Amino acid sequence: MRQRAVFFDRDGTLNVDVHYLHDPKDFAWMPEAKEAIKYVNDAGYLAIVITNQSGVARGYYPESDVLRIHDHMNADLAQIGAHLDALYYCPHHPQGSVPAYTKDCDCRKPRPGLVLRAIDEHAIDPKRSVLIGDGDRDVECAQRAGVRGIKYEGGSLLDVVMRAMD
Repeated sequence: MRQRAVFFDRDGTLNVDVHYLHDPKDFAWMPEAKEAIKYVNDAGYLAIVITNQSGVARGYYPESDVLRIHDHMNADLAQIGAHLDALYYCPHHPQGSVPAYTKDCDCRKPRPGLVLRAIDEHAIDPKRSVLIGDGDRDVECAQRAGVRGIKYEGGSLLDVVMRAMD
């Protein structure tokens, strides 16, 4: 039997959207985001982050900073017995300034490349999974990947997740 997952956009959904967030000291959780992830964990779903990180292509920060934020998130979550199962991020942008990352790719949302890769690598059932994000591109990405997309418009992320998983 294939696994179920809740895919989360990062900036503006799990954490306050700080322009080109790359330093853990600038990280702040959205309301009840940690509790939402714990709820997902406790229900036996995978909790997976799907995020565009064009700051890498623009030369604002290295890929290692994306991983450092993810590690910070998991360390914080561990304090309440929660965790993120995986991080998928797109470091590319067509107008980037770092040649290695300056390209048009299939992993930049709204394209579904990251979600499809996660589905394949974790044996996820897309029909029994959901992607929650604060942008229209998140919902479009979900639809393109065959996953239900839900637009998060603020407030308790836990409430949104509980309704999505009903």
